[in-house]
Amino acid sequence: MAISPAESQQSRPIEGPGIAGASSGTKVKKVALIGLPNTGKTQIFNNLTGEYSIVANYPGTTIEMRRSPITIKGQRYEIIDTPGLHCLYIHSEEEIAVRDMILSEAPDVIVQCIDASQHKQSLLLTAELLELETPMVLVLNAMDEMARKGIWVDSADLEKTLGIPVVESVALRGLGKEELKAAIGKAKRSTLDIKYGFKIENSINELTSALPFDMEFKHKIATLLLQSDPFLEKSLERKFGRERLVQVRMLLTNIRHQVQGNLRQIINDRRSQWADGVSDAVVKKQKAVYKGISHHITQASRQPLFGIPIFLFLMAFVYLAVVYVSGALDKLINFIAVEPVTRLITSFSLPLFWNDLLIGNHGILTLGFFNAICTVLPILSVFFFIFGCFEDSGYITNFTVLTKNVFEKIGIPGNAITSLVLGFGCKTMATLSTRGLTIRKEKYIAVFLIAFAIPCSAQLGISMAILARVGLSAFLIVFAVLVLCEVGAGLLLNTIIKGKEESWFIQVIPPLRFPSLRAVSRKTYHRIVDFLKEALPIFLLSAVGLFFFEKTGLLAMTKRAMTPMIVNWMGLPQDILDVFLLALARREAAAGLILKMVDSGSLTYIQSIIAVVVTTISFPCVANVIAIGREMGWKTAVMMTTLIFVSSFLLVGVLRWVLVLFVGS
Repeated sequence: MAISPAESQQSRPIEGPGIAGASSGTKVKKVALIGLPNTGKTQIFNNLTGEYSIVANYPGTTIEMRRSPITIKGQRYEIIDTPGLHCLYIHSEEEIAVRDMILSEAPDVIVQCIDASQHKQSLLLTAELLELETPMVLVLNAMDEMARKGIWVDSADLEKTLGIPVVESVALRGLGKEELKAAIGKAKRSTLDIKYGFKIENSINELTSALPFDMEFKHKIATLLLQSDPFLEKSLERKFGRERLVQVRMLLTNIRHQVQGNLRQIINDRRSQWADGVSDAVVKKQKAVYKGISHHITQASRQPLFGIPIFLFLMAFVYLAVVYVSGALDKLINFIAVEPVTRLITSFSLPLFWNDLLIGNHGILTLGFFNAICTVLPILSVFFFIFGCFEDSGYITNFTVLTKNVFEKIGIPGNAITSLVLGFGCKTMATLSTRGLTIRKEKYIAVFLIAFAIPCSAQLGISMAILARVGLSAFLIVFAVLVLCEVGAGLLLNTIIKGKEESWFIQVIPPLRFPSLRAVSRKTYHRIVDFLKEALPIFLLSAVGLFFFEKTGLLAMTKRAMTPMIVNWMGLPQDILDVFLLALARREAAAGLILKMVDSGSLTYIQSIIAVVVTTISFPCVANVIAIGREMGWKTAVMMTTLIFVSSFLLVGVLRWVLVLFVGS
């Protein structure tokens, strides 16, 4: 493999007005943030734009592209945050979207984000991006963690070798932001030339000449066609038509007959040699590196012997925090706000209709506003903060390694485990993250299990508070039931759905780090604000709807009609129908009402368990159903939702009789 000497490289600046050409720049230039998963792209996006997107210390957090305009020294830019990309040879739908954006929109600048601790893997992607001949900037992120590992990258030497600006960054602390802004205006096209050998180079040139004259990135597209990219040829046919690619297809066939060996493997081997050469030249490592306590905890959390006790300890911590901290906040808010407001409205002696509309069982304040602000919000605040610590510490990805063997036995591949774990944060985001799965069977099972018995963070936190009122044994029973439901459903689907093809498990394991309390607090704040924006109007509208449903007599009629199912089969009181109706709109509203019913003594021990289980597994939220439709098709979404709804009510009835048999009525 021949690489042109760094000393002889001359790089060209961006054509047209750059950052320095302040007032003369009228065109909005596109800047694409590209990099492997979990390399800090979203944090850099936040730093550059001043906006906020959720960031976490595990792959798959960003599932869709985000765009935001900024102005630097008079020049307008559009910053594009993208999902993780391993290479331009595509393996998943997420990567297709990123590559299609690059090839169709031709960004003016590509900013590649590199986690310095994964520099070798990132350099393989660098090799491909350089071949696009687009002005580039390289960002070496997480330099602080790299230093703790005894690794040092000579950024000046790397800049000289690649011929493009290289910026050092600690994105979590905002370090390197101003340097990156300046570097964007100095982005260059590297003239670095990676040689693949005479035959392959000649084949690339032949293909380049045969491609349509109006096609951009011809050299790169020719290289991908030689590698037999599974998605590219179809994409080109859609854009240019089958007829214009006849010559290209014939030429490809001839080349594959003439050139011996696996072309894709040969090209990848040359890039690997190049990446190794660059890494050896610019990266220095200490021979003696101190491995701190985080390293030992990381290793322990992945092994069943220590990983399971660590997980149980963390769950116990979450349980106690939700019970006591959120309980104290609940009492404080009730004392400061709820009781005084309720007394004030009562003192007005309003007509019965208006009094019930405000503070009745289905009142706008009691079931709507107070349910959201005073019952649900304290629990979510505590849970979101703790969950944010888990995200930023990197524990979640290490937990996926611990559970890998169990999930693989029920048809869930290793690369889908992160999606399932993400379901404990947001089921909608978790469902969308399954687009990285290329095997239909694996994707179907993963999407179903996310929608079925995994509680999202909001519901999990409130369910913990509900079960804490009843007793620790109730929490353990519900936890065991949900695990059995997930494993049982996975085994059943894995048996029923045909398909032998399996995907590879590629998982980037981030290091465990002590989370930044400032970053976690900011994330918690944004999650709470998002919850209030989305949920509070639904809480209020649901309360109004149930109020008029009650006043018209329709609620009582429905309760009588549902008595065989609710009372006789599930053993719940008729008033639980209010919970089911709220669950159709918002799970947190339903869980908040269950909490009130438990506090008022309306639910027994067994009924509390049944209520939590049925609301967890019966009602996928509207946003999650929409996500299922987007990923699997609307016919599949309707069928899947119906199957979950019917099977959950059957399972809950069986659970009720089992509990009565072993626990008593």
